Amino acid sequence: MSKGSGSPRRALFVDRDGTLNPDLHYLKEAERLELCRGVGRGLKLAHDHGYLILCVTNQSGIERGYYTAEEVERIHGRLNELLRPFQVQVDQFYYCPHIPESGCACRKPGVGLFERAHADWNVAFATSAMVGDRSLDIVAARRLGLVTAFVTPCGRPSDGVAELRREGLVADIETDRFEAAVLRILALG
Repeated sequence: MSKGSGSPRRALFVDRDGTLNPDLHYLKEAERLELCRGVGRGLKLAHDHGYLILCVTNQSGIERGYYTAEEVERIHGRLNELLRPFQVQVDQFYYCPHIPESGCACRKPGVGLFERAHADWNVAFATSAMVGDRSLDIVAARRLGLVTAFVTPCGRPSDGVAELRREGLVADIETDRFEAAVLRILALG
């Protein structure tokens, strides 16, 4: 049986930089990666409640020439290494290598990465959720009917909430901690 066959599955979609790990602006060295507080526990909770863990991330640094696809893959491998002590992993990483001006459908707030995940895993959007730290995460998730959770980047002060308000957006869940966002998603059923 392939991973996308069978009954529809629910997924916890997560952004990477600023949500799972501190945003180090065009991170290319895997050894610099660290998890935000509560991420391991939060992902484990979601996994234990039957959610796939799928990371959707914009990585325009590839097209800009700041790093390579291979370096991104090493970072994703390192992220799963850091999650190992929590007995959880990201089931699959999806990334867009394009700059915003390219107009590609996979770059968030486009939904191409989510649609690929749906095709790969038979994701049921109606029972899935997205956790991110930017308005583009919320916009993309809303387009597909996902529960939306906004977290401040690694619990650190940011202008993210102000960005949401400027764009007239309110996420279903807004919190400063990743684990708290997951607990509230689970409480919704």
